[in-house]
Amino acid sequence: MAKKVTDIAELKTEAAEAAKVAAKKTAKTAEKVAAKAEKTVEKAVEKTENAVKKTAAKCAKKADAKVTYVVQFAGSEYTAESVLAAAKADYEAANKDEIKDITLYIKPEDKAAYYVVNGKVSGKVSL
Repeated sequence: MAKKVTDIAELKTEAAEAAKVAAKKTAKTAEKVAAKAEKTVEKAVEKTENAVKKTAAKCAKKADAKVTYVVQFAGSEYTAESVLAAAKADYEAANKDEIKDITLYIKPEDKAAYYVVNGKVSGKVSL
């Protein structure tokens, strides 16, 4: 019977060693899977970043179109740029505050443009 006890002790030792080996193999396999998953995620992120960059570039190209506004009335023609420049000059001649926003109201029948700067100061410019 002493031999059987020894055999059982040896079996327990072998089983413990086999469990350690299996645990190491499982850990290595898990590391490999994690590394592959990380590479896959990195590739997916890179592809997404590239797609975003391409889409942003396309949008930027579309936004670069130059737009000119022209108002025609009773044989006269006024561009939005010239009216805006006149309104800014008129405001800056009388005020020292910085222009943060400006709203223009072009009234060709009056041959005038009215403006409101920063939601407070208003004025009139002859066209």
